[in-house]
Amino acid sequence: MKPRVVLGFSGGVDSAVAAKLLAASGWEVRGVYLETGSGEAGYARESAAEMGLPLEIADARRELEREVCAPFEAAYLAGATPSPCVLCNRRVKLRLLCDAADAMGIYNVATGHYAAARMGAVFRGRPESDQSYMLCMISRAQAARLVLPLGGYIKPEVRALAAGSGLMPAQKPDSMEICFIPDGDFAAWIERRGSAPGPGALIYKGERVGTHGGCHRYTLGQRRGLGFAAGRRVFVSEIRPESNEVVLSDGGGLYMDRVRTGEANWLISPPEGEFSCLARVRHSRGLSPARARLCPDGSLDIRFEEPVRAPAPGQAAALYAGDMLIAGGIIAPEGGAGP
Repeated sequence: MKPRVVLGFSGGVDSAVAAKLLAASGWEVRGVYLETGSGEAGYARESAAEMGLPLEIADARRELEREVCAPFEAAYLAGATPSPCVLCNRRVKLRLLCDAADAMGIYNVATGHYAAARMGAVFRGRPESDQSYMLCMISRAQAARLVLPLGGYIKPEVRALAAGSGLMPAQKPDSMEICFIPDGDFAAWIERRGSAPGPGALIYKGERVGTHGGCHRYTLGQRRGLGFAAGRRVFVSEIRPESNEVVLSDGGGLYMDRVRTGEANWLISPPEGEFSCLARVRHSRGLSPARARLCPDGSLDIRFEEPVRAPAPGQAAALYAGDMLIAGGIIAPEGGAGP
């Protein structure tokens, strides 16, 4: 009897190739499409039918709003920069996939993430496409059930596999970065929800130098969209949601050698005392050598060997031992523990 697995199937190129690779490896694959309101369910059904993949639809809209959308909005309004996919993978995507698998009497679940899973542990994929960072807040129980067939591939190779196999999604554009904001304009999305602040002051060296459209439109370290608000090239160095002010600088103060997170999420048994690790504080950035320790309140104190640029409150910090993902936490505002 073939081993069985439930695959999160969006109909995109990653999940289509994941299904093909799983089947080729001897798995009996059942697909589950998570309905988020993106309008892609019809395409997913068509793609699955072409592949002969059994597909079920699970409505994820209520969970997505409660666990991801509302916290995403609240974080931006508080001056933070949230990582919605990090929250979604544990609280919505993998939870609902595991629920669907349980209903079918299946233990293993799979996704199209570019990372590897072995013996209940999660590992980095190849650097060009690695998405292990997005899994740093999943539970150990979820990691134990996880199968990740794309861990040894990069995106161009996956597209080539899809094209060579004649799969329908081979030429489909990559999915949007944030599934619940199809046009990618998160500021406009927040404004449509009716809670965004109005215009406020741009501050440079203690003086007002212009007006912005709301502090929710900015992230720490941002340069794009500022023009020459202070008569020169500037960066966002501080967001003050309580006064709706955005503070600009010439770039000084953006580099930090230490961050604190909220409660740590462990994918291994927590080490005792201070330990060496590699840390990633942004999805698109490389790994930084660091030392970390688990604080009495459950948070992580992370000290980098070399300062890192603009680690923003609300983003995830992922810790690695070599290639193995060992822990994650949400970066807290300076001087405090995170949510």
